[in-house]
Amino acid sequence: MALIVGLVIGAGIFKAPSMVAGSAGGVEWMFAAWILGGIISLIGALCYAELATTYPHPGGDYHFLHRAYGRHVSFLFGWARLSVILTGSLALLAFIFGDYMHAVLPLTADPVLGSATYATGSILVLSWINLRGTRRGTATQAWLTVLEVGGLLLIAVSALLLVPAAPASAAPLPPSESWNAAAFGLAMVFVLLTYGGWNEAAYISAELKDVRRDMVRALSVSIIVITVIYLLVTWAYWHGLGLEGMSKSQALAADLAGLAFGTAGSKAVSILVAISALTSMNATMIVGARSNYAIGRDWPRLAAIGAWDGDRNAPVRALVVQCGLALVLVAIGAWSGQGFRSMVEFTAPVFWLFFLLTGVALFVLRVRDPNTVRPFRVPLFPLLPLVFCATCAYMLWSSLAYAYGSNLGGVNAAWIGVVVLALGLVVLALLHLSTPSQEKP
Repeated sequence: MALIVGLVIGAGIFKAPSMVAGSAGGVEWMFAAWILGGIISLIGALCYAELATTYPHPGGDYHFLHRAYGRHVSFLFGWARLSVILTGSLALLAFIFGDYMHAVLPLTADPVLGSATYATGSILVLSWINLRGTRRGTATQAWLTVLEVGGLLLIAVSALLLVPAAPASAAPLPPSESWNAAAFGLAMVFVLLTYGGWNEAAYISAELKDVRRDMVRALSVSIIVITVIYLLVTWAYWHGLGLEGMSKSQALAADLAGLAFGTAGSKAVSILVAISALTSMNATMIVGARSNYAIGRDWPRLAAIGAWDGDRNAPVRALVVQCGLALVLVAIGAWSGQGFRSMVEFTAPVFWLFFLLTGVALFVLRVRDPNTVRPFRVPLFPLLPLVFCATCAYMLWSSLAYAYGSNLGGVNAAWIGVVVLALGLVVLALLHLSTPSQEKP
């Protein structure tokens, strides 16, 4: 549960509510969007619970895609995670940590160098903790999650006790900005992005003592907890700033903390955001190394990252590779600035494509593998899985539209995801050429 909560609750809750408030079309619709996001996430979690309890494996999504579509599709997914999606997320979270820690405790006069130094240090320290063993990594995750959730609850409590309610005149939006389907759909894009990450729990399915009971409980309870926290924090923002104030704020938590605690509030929020980044980083390291480990198990030429250390109960080599790639991307990010951040953001269509394929895999495996015992079955099948797949398809379309309308260095950003997959195809071809015929399946 700490892993899921830590993965999902990241820096997004400090920014997304502003964009949701400006797009939802009213207070009721704003809260409805966050509730709907929790419901959709819970539906997706039930779909993943069936896959994870039926096919428990450290590879998670990678393993589900492998069983449903074959090793080539699953390799492209694993390649995207290894090359950009997860290692890029680690680098971005490290920079978020560095930006906020540098604001509290500057290391150098150069903010870029200071942030990069903090980012490098955070990756090295968290990697060292996880290399000591899974128990150390998950214990760290539990403490970080407690600090993160405690800080968010403190924001809600301080808004109730220390901040007067925003004037009623600040609450409603102008009639021209009232509810419409397109604007509410945009709000849902931000909401679902903020809920993202719960699916990573599938990567620890093989390590749970009672996978049927613990996986279903961990996913469902975690998403309910996350939904409640998001609603409380959104209510705190609305209570202190009003809907219009939320939509115009560039730093919601800092603005609210300023009302509650004065100038000291901004530093407190900076530390809270830094802790949130560390929490997500540590969880990402735990699950990311396991997907890389799964690739190494399936491809003989990548066997170096497919070794499991029994003493530490962790994929140690995969952790080392992940740490090295993340550090390389931090160096690239420090050199290129916003360009790398945009590159990772514009690979979102690749992520939603494979997320959709995983949802469809539930149907494929029910047909292809009907006799396998399923300890947990999605209720209301096929309705709930269809809702989940439709949501993934909508997010895929939305992310493609966003990338297509943006440019990076004069190049249409939609091509970045294509390049990532194309490089994966090249690597796949090289693996086939270098693998002796007797090793090929």
